[in-house]
Amino acid sequence: MTTQLAASATDAGARRPVGEGATRAASAGRSPARRRLENWRIRGELAILLGPALVVFVSFVILPVALAAYYGFYKWSGFGTPTDFVGIRNYVTILTDPAFHEALGHNAFIVVGSLVLQGPLALGLALLLNRKMRAQSLIRVLIFVPYVISEVVVGLGWGLMLQSGGALNGALEKIGLGTLRADWISDPALAIWTLLIIITWKYIGFAVILFLAGLQGIPEELSEAAAIDGASYWQIQRHIVLPLMGPTIRIWAFLSIIGSLQLFDLVWIIWGQYVASTAGTSTMATYMVANGRNAGSFGYGSAVAVVMFLISLAVALVYQRFVLRRDTDGALTGGSK
Repeated sequence: MTTQLAASATDAGARRPVGEGATRAASAGRSPARRRLENWRIRGELAILLGPALVVFVSFVILPVALAAYYGFYKWSGFGTPTDFVGIRNYVTILTDPAFHEALGHNAFIVVGSLVLQGPLALGLALLLNRKMRAQSLIRVLIFVPYVISEVVVGLGWGLMLQSGGALNGALEKIGLGTLRADWISDPALAIWTLLIIITWKYIGFAVILFLAGLQGIPEELSEAAAIDGASYWQIQRHIVLPLMGPTIRIWAFLSIIGSLQLFDLVWIIWGQYVASTAGTSTMATYMVANGRNAGSFGYGSAVAVVMFLISLAVALVYQRFVLRRDTDGALTGGSK
């Protein structure tokens, strides 16, 4: 027995350097010059891999934001070096302008409306398309097509159809529903709802594809086990599928919120510079262009851009802190508990 224990101890001692002890011994055995050389090699690899991305990020994100913040303190026409320093006057004007408050309210309405309308509708379509059915691929393509169509084409098409003498009012007249004719894009009571419907039609395909990708990642064994235990289809969706779809839904909601805060192209194409303000569909971005670039006041427009950036940044940080934190914490490993 003593001979066997001694042999086991000898074998364990022989095997120990192969693991962590070997790594530490090898590291301790290296000369300081070699360790410094390896550190510089790692830094060089990081510089090569991250350098181009950092240059692009600083050049096209950080620098424009810094320049916009700088120009926002001047009354500047866009030509030459800004010299008429006005301090925070541009920012005070923005925050006290009723037109900006109205535009911010429209953005908030689009944020809430997109979440309430697009979310349940896209989730229902995704659950439907996730089941085996005829022409499944064709239906998926048809739902996703509006998302890949250019905003210019979408804006021009809807603008022509929804004007007073457009196709929609003409179709209502033909089928005997002429009493439902309306000024869909010029009536302030209807225009904002028209915009919400167009946005839903345009972007719901992205939400459906994103939700379908999330559904594909849920193991079928969970639903099959619940069905064997007697759970109905709706109980499975409510208690199994929807909780597991939580991270995907939260990511989509974040993208929808940021996109709604930066909405510009569809509003500008359909309603234009002046009609957007009178029809009640102006946004912060259209306010920035109308009162900045088109008014020849690039300093004021830069200040509006900074305010938009700060609002979007604040929303993103709050959303990350209170909504996305549970997902990011669950994805991190090796942290302190």
